[in-house]
Amino acid sequence: MSEDVIPSEFRMISGSKDEQTSADVFNVGSFQLPDPAGRAGGACTSALLNILYSNHTKNEEELSCKDVLFRMRELLDEKGYSQIPQFSSSRIMNVDSKFDISHPDYPGTKRAVMIGINYVGQQGELAGCHNDVLNMKEYLMDVHDFKTKDIVVLMDDGVNTDPTYDNIMAAYKQVVEDSKPGDVVYLHYSGHGGYVRDYSGDEEDGHDETLIPLDFQTKGQIRDDDLLRKLVMPMRAGVFVTSVMDCCHSGTVLDLPYTFKADGVEVGMHQTEGFDASAAVSILDSIIAGEDEEEEGENTCCVVS
Repeated sequence: MSEDVIPSEFRMISGSKDEQTSADVFNVGSFQLPDPAGRAGGACTSALLNILYSNHTKNEEELSCKDVLFRMRELLDEKGYSQIPQFSSSRIMNVDSKFDISHPDYPGTKRAVMIGINYVGQQGELAGCHNDVLNMKEYLMDVHDFKTKDIVVLMDDGVNTDPTYDNIMAAYKQVVEDSKPGDVVYLHYSGHGGYVRDYSGDEEDGHDETLIPLDFQTKGQIRDDDLLRKLVMPMRAGVFVTSVMDCCHSGTVLDLPYTFKADGVEVGMHQTEGFDASAAVSILDSIIAGEDEEEEGENTCCVVS
């Protein structure tokens, strides 16, 4: 059923469960990162890089998806962070299988869309999201042989393209259009996450999870339904996608059907709580029919300082 609705191999690491907030780290020195652009970073991204990457080379130990999540949780706990990383997938899969961002079965072009929003000059300004993107970009190029020309960076740094609502959605649309069977895609988002009232009826808790673009005050937030409709579902079969969402309320922000939480209780992947297969099929039908209606709702942004 999931292959009909979501043709590509989609995997996501999120920095927290839907009901949790994530953290901005003001000194990532203790995470021992390459840190090319400063001392701040997101806790999720910093922990992930600590596990996968050191001295500009890949850590040689072969890790499973479960290993990565549990080591992230252990490291976050050591640093005093309560957030619980979560792994989601478009396929039911064995969490003991090898973790990798690139994959030998996908020899095509490697593309990335990397978004870091510090909300410079706004209330709730963050400090580490640009550094998350720069550190992860360096990792992708050093370890996975991504090329600069195939990496799209959106940051509110006055140099790169601003991560506005329209620019983010355009970047996602473009990577969907460009990616072909056999390609690898990496998606990174570091910034604020939030939630809004769910009007489609597909959320058990009554809220859609959201990404908060730079211009959210005028353009609104990017709903999980929008990401499912315009990014996840249209990605072609045969494309291998990894997404890292380092933001609050990010557990199900891509609305993927299968989930594993590093909470010490779950032992394997299971269907995402509240996942509504019929609603997903309805969205797929609307894509096929060419319908693209946006819902208006109240905005609730989670602010982390």
